[in-house]
Amino acid sequence: MAARKKTSTKKTTVAKKTAPKKRKYSPAVSENVREELHEMEAGTLRSGGSGKKVTNRKQAIAIGLSEARRSGKAVPPNPNR
Repeated sequence: MAARKKTSTKKTTVAKKTAPKKRKYSPAVSENVREELHEMEAGTLRSGGSGKKVTNRKQAIAIGLSEARRSGKAVPPNPNR
């Protein structure tokens, strides 16, 4: 039997060109959410109804988005409502 010659199977990676991601929220909204997260980390962020301290990061983001919507900033409507 003839021995087969080993060939190199080096894979080359090609970077795919993707379109830039479209911004979902305006920069002003990002600032609003950032402020809410800082309040949460400082322990001063409270929920609206009961006044309990907010400890969940997602809840802090939701509060920031909600306040931005109330103030008229460019935020899409809440998909859950």
